[in-house]
Amino acid sequence: MNQAVRPQSLPPARQQRPWLGFVCGILAAAIWGIQAVISRQSVADGMTAADVTILRFAAAALVLLPFALRRMKSFPVGKLGWRRALILTAIVGPIYSLILVGGAHFAPALHSSVISPGLIPVCTALLAWWVLGERASTARLAGLSVIVLGVALFSMEALANTPMREGAWVGDMLFVLIALLWSVFGLLCRRWGADAIEVTMATCLLSVPLLPLVALVLPVHLTQVALSAVALQAIYQGLLVGAFALFLYTQAVATLGAGRAALFLPLVPVVTALSGALLLGERPSPIEIAGMALAITGMLIALRARSLA
Repeated sequence: MNQAVRPQSLPPARQQRPWLGFVCGILAAAIWGIQAVISRQSVADGMTAADVTILRFAAAALVLLPFALRRMKSFPVGKLGWRRALILTAIVGPIYSLILVGGAHFAPALHSSVISPGLIPVCTALLAWWVLGERASTARLAGLSVIVLGVALFSMEALANTPMREGAWVGDMLFVLIALLWSVFGLLCRRWGADAIEVTMATCLLSVPLLPLVALVLPVHLTQVALSAVALQAIYQGLLVGAFALFLYTQAVATLGAGRAALFLPLVPVVTALSGALLLGERPSPIEIAGMALAITGMLIALRARSLA
């Protein structure tokens, strides 16, 4: 997911079409929601975290390279510069992908889309207070508290290592780490005034030289997996998530404003729950449903507490 970066506004003519923003926001949320299911499917198809990581960045770089060559004056880092681009790549590059897909090996798809998106605003608020001295409003603090309660309830069975969710706590901890990485990434992008599309291009392209190292250190089963499974991960993780979802969310922010666009993010776990049940047969328990509902409520409260500019 790339929701942590806020791009510059598009011309006013674009902002006069709110329906475009709603369509783009819903589509972006749908893509991100199904991503957890696709990552989980890679496990069933016999793929490793290294396999998915290689396919994700190779496919995304292949699509983004022509646009980067035309858009970036200082290819491949653009206005970010080498130091900042390398720092952001270290946060959301191959390491991020390995953690995300690694978590899918242990926990159901829904855990990824509830824990990570839910805790991103919590971690961001804590880091902003600790590093920047920013104080959240009372309403926002209330929403963040509800999120924490919801995630705690949602993860109760996994943390207790119940037979139904045996070993899922490992995946949940990895998803918490994902939330922390995205929070650091978002704060750095905001502080540096980074452009969403340029950041995506730079981090994807700078990730490619690291892929041989990933293949050398970790097991790769690409030659042993069905071609259809390889194509699914390359198209979905690389093209739809790596490039298209960012474009859609960027359009939503430009048309509706950052605050209103962010209100589509609570749709992510709902989409994951529905697609996970339909495609993987993974059904949440009553406790997980209650925790998810509580976390989504907290997300809505926290997001509405911000200015809907």
